[in-house]
Amino acid sequence: MSAAASATAAVRAEANPPFLSMSGISKRYDATQALRDVAFSAESGVVHALVGENGAGKSTLVKIITGAVQADTGQILVNGAPMGIESPLAAQRLGIRVVHQHVSLVPHLSVSENIHLGAMPTRIGGLWIDWRAAHERAERALEAIGFSGIDVRLPVSSLSLGQRKIVEITKACVVRPRILIMDEPSAALSFDERGRLFDLIRQLKSDATSIIYISHDLDEVLEIADRVTVLRDGMIIGTMPAATTDKRQIVEMMVGRVVNDIFPDRHARPGRQEEVLSLKGLSCGARFDDVSFTVAKGEIVGLYGLIGSGRTEVARCIFGADQPTSGEIQLKGRVVRPRSPRDALRAGIAMLTEDRTRDGLVLFLSTCDNISLANFDRTSRYGLIQRRRQRAMVTEKVAELGIRPKNIDQPVRSLSGGNQQKVALAKWLLARVDVLILDEPTWGVDIAAKQDIYEVIRRVAAEGMAILLISSELPEVIGMSDRILVMRRGRLVGEVPRRDATERNLVALAAGSMG
Repeated sequence: MSAAASATAAVRAEANPPFLSMSGISKRYDATQALRDVAFSAESGVVHALVGENGAGKSTLVKIITGAVQADTGQILVNGAPMGIESPLAAQRLGIRVVHQHVSLVPHLSVSENIHLGAMPTRIGGLWIDWRAAHERAERALEAIGFSGIDVRLPVSSLSLGQRKIVEITKACVVRPRILIMDEPSAALSFDERGRLFDLIRQLKSDATSIIYISHDLDEVLEIADRVTVLRDGMIIGTMPAATTDKRQIVEMMVGRVVNDIFPDRHARPGRQEEVLSLKGLSCGARFDDVSFTVAKGEIVGLYGLIGSGRTEVARCIFGADQPTSGEIQLKGRVVRPRSPRDALRAGIAMLTEDRTRDGLVLFLSTCDNISLANFDRTSRYGLIQRRRQRAMVTEKVAELGIRPKNIDQPVRSLSGGNQQKVALAKWLLARVDVLILDEPTWGVDIAAKQDIYEVIRRVAAEGMAILLISSELPEVIGMSDRILVMRRGRLVGEVPRRDATERNLVALAAGSMG
């Protein structure tokens, strides 16, 4: 965002009273003080970014704004009048909508049904759903916000994570909200889709919608926001215009200390190493075709491509979640044909999935049980779990990865996003595999957790593990990989050494605009 545009938004914010104004907001959960005397406002036509580490209080503040929880103290004004937002329904009636970080759609219902949930068009006096009208309206809604191309008749469960995020955004926008809260809205979106998302946000601004934007990607925060508020330990550390701040200042306010480069130093790799993973002409129907590459011992190979390029589909075939139609997978020179993730794990291959809450964790189980979930053979004897052995192994991994539960019996659903991701990673590290596939390993985690995860990835690579790293974050791909493979439309279209990798040439390869 230009300084002039940001200044214009700031003038508009000063001229108009906030649509939503909060003061003295505090909230305690048992012994945890989640928020302390927080003041926050949302002005019409302004993008107000809310940033902070996991556990800083962002989610609690959003829950209070949306009526999901009630503040212990403080006052909320809506259009200048005191207002108690007592429930999510009350918030919706005020025009407050939210795009959640973890998609909150009904998976077995269609895209159309999710977009118009509770307001489906009917015919014959309201007795029958007008499916034709529902599908046409859903298609128009997607097109209106710049995201056409999704089959609105499909169940949401069949969509990719990026497509589900688009449906969630459409559902929130179709009712023309007064306040739109967007929690990690760009996660899992392609480079092109992020551009369309920002175009949508600018359009909403021009329509006087107030947008509260939450993201761990500070580059995009500074690109799209008019002002930035930093939360730390439940308190407001500062609010400043986006045009007059920079990423380093925000990070230091978030963590309370000076932060250097988040990518750890590289360990010197010896000369040519043993090839651990090798794909030869691997294909999977229309998803991807004739993919061949290798990953050596101790090597981190990045796999980059736009959403729909086939990168995750390749990973799923290696991990046995899907079956290739031709080609072969070799592990240490031996052909393997995993028919399931269990087969892959037995062969020495593990995969950290892109959606931890859906595919990577069992949320109602404890931290201890989640970490040991793929390690039954190591934690049991004669088919019975040896609790002392299990807890000792898990406690070691918890300390090693810096996971911070109250205790290892705490349910995973109650942990922060960063700690959840570390639990999902710890599960596979405990399994002691030869190949680790990481699909969006730092999605939705704060900068401190990212640093911890990067350190772990670099360390296990130095110990000899072969790593395939899939990420939509170009700085992450470039900063962590020894070399980068690029996919487009189901085919491998290039390999770039790290020394030659730039965001520009990787995007050009992925989009087919090299030349």
